[in-house]
Amino acid sequence: MDRKLLDILCCPTSKQPLALLNGPDLAAINQAVAAGKLARADGSAQAEPLSEGLITRDRRTVYRIEDGIPVLLADEALATTQIPDFPR
Repeated sequence: MDRKLLDILCCPTSKQPLALLNGPDLAAINQAVAAGKLARADGSAQAEPLSEGLITRDRRTVYRIEDGIPVLLADEALATTQIPDFPR
């Protein structure tokens, strides 16, 4: 993702800055997806693993990136609180 774009993006709900998910965080999220334990904010299941994602500064919310485009829709956000062992 372009660094200039990343510098101006923020969470649409909390307005916190966003950072790229690192490898261990992405792996933890994808494990929860594979186990069927991860739902979006609108209650629908996150069925597909993430190839990339953005996380808020407080590490509570994740937004997926699809084909290089951040999906910053509040209804499609993933709450990391659903993952008991997610690194804080």
